[in-house]
Amino acid sequence: MDPFQMIHIDKAATEHMYIQIYKSIADLIRQGQIKSNVKLPPIRSLAEQLGVNNVTIVKAYDELEKEGYVHKKIGSGTYVKPMDHHGGAREPFEDVGRGLEQMDRGQIHIHSDMISFSSATPTPDLFPVEDFKNLLIEILDRDAGSVFGYQESQGYYPLRESLVSYLQQYGICTSVNHVQIITGAQQGIDVISKAFVEYGDAVIVEYPTYTGAIATFKSRGAKIIEIPILPDGMDMDKLEEKIQEYKPKLIYTMPNFQNPTGYSYNSQKKKQLLELAYKYNVLIVEDDYLSDLNFNGYDAATLKSMDMQDVTIYIKSFSKVFMPGLRLGFLVIPSKLHPQILAAKHASDISTSGLNQRAFDLYLRKGIWKHHIQFMQRIYEERFEIMVRCLNEYIIPLGVCCSMPQGGLNFWLCLPEGFSSNELYRKCEENNLLILPGSIFSSNQKESPCFRLSIAAVYPDQIKLGIKKLSEILERMIGKKESSNIHPYFPIL
Repeated sequence: MDPFQMIHIDKAATEHMYIQIYKSIADLIRQGQIKSNVKLPPIRSLAEQLGVNNVTIVKAYDELEKEGYVHKKIGSGTYVKPMDHHGGAREPFEDVGRGLEQMDRGQIHIHSDMISFSSATPTPDLFPVEDFKNLLIEILDRDAGSVFGYQESQGYYPLRESLVSYLQQYGICTSVNHVQIITGAQQGIDVISKAFVEYGDAVIVEYPTYTGAIATFKSRGAKIIEIPILPDGMDMDKLEEKIQEYKPKLIYTMPNFQNPTGYSYNSQKKKQLLELAYKYNVLIVEDDYLSDLNFNGYDAATLKSMDMQDVTIYIKSFSKVFMPGLRLGFLVIPSKLHPQILAAKHASDISTSGLNQRAFDLYLRKGIWKHHIQFMQRIYEERFEIMVRCLNEYIIPLGVCCSMPQGGLNFWLCLPEGFSSNELYRKCEENNLLILPGSIFSSNQKESPCFRLSIAAVYPDQIKLGIKKLSEILERMIGKKESSNIHPYFPIL
């Protein structure tokens, strides 16, 4: 009997149908009814068999993947993973551990004796607590209980006015009507996906890229097309080829100090990217991750400021330079897309916190943000320069490659051929050192020799100690290599 005919669901039950399907398939895998390496049925055919919609099957398969029962092969399908001797799915990256995406967002507790190059969340001492406390008092005295009511779905009007002025420093000229307040960049990606991505639509992303964007596009059932990113941006010939082949709805990109690589597009590639979007009528989603932290005079022009045909949706979050927990950001939307975005935002959470919006409006109007950005730039430039020196002294001579960024918080390093960053992650964790392996930054978590180091959550002394410790781990792992023909990379500081 076909084991997939044994899947049963109860449409009258309170439990979500995708959970029922996930549990039923997981049970069949554990019982050996569905064997290792077997391909699961196509989404559409299983949906028809069970009388549910395609998205329900997508969510069930995603849950199976998350729990380690299956893995996805792009362009091929979803396959059952090999089983261990306990009858559980054996993770191909089981040495990496769980929760790395949450660690990246600062949601995993890190022991006091650990040095974490994994988190991209700033250290708490950098938050403008005193300024914010004073702003809150002023707002409560001024607006009283109205701060706790629902705001416009599009956002607090005075804040949108302030953001229009703020954006001028980025060369972005827009109007209040084209600014949409969001609850952090992650929600911005989610709102855009809800508005424009349907099941089976193609979305082009850089490889590697932000894990939150991958998860969001997957949740919509999108076909994720990865274009490898080079130190100066995506290969534009390959990008055009994939646009022609897949006709994507969106191109998601971080052109300045990309996460996780720290790479930045040169001016020519920014122009080429826009020209391709014009030519093929594709929306660009520009995630302005960290253009504020520019240390070497790099031209950090945004795509939005260069866009003459209004095809770019611009996302900006303040989590890395203000306070992550406030969950505040905004979109700049092409005028023709405004209705869809507003409807998707309203469906997500009606409105963003009024108290936070009003406080941030004052933060901008009083000019406090300028002083804070300057403060953050000084702090992070010191950490950045120390990291560059330590990498050149301890890591590059071991045969590890690194194209040094021009700013931002992240450094992307690649081990010599044949070595795995998952293995390095495990060895580092054993030595109270945390990094992020490259496998988590791809849509299928494929093994990678590359890994990310972030300076967001480490102090100067920790950087020196941590990189020295990392070099010792690498020496034991890959052996010291002759460095006579290896030239370290020094950015112009």
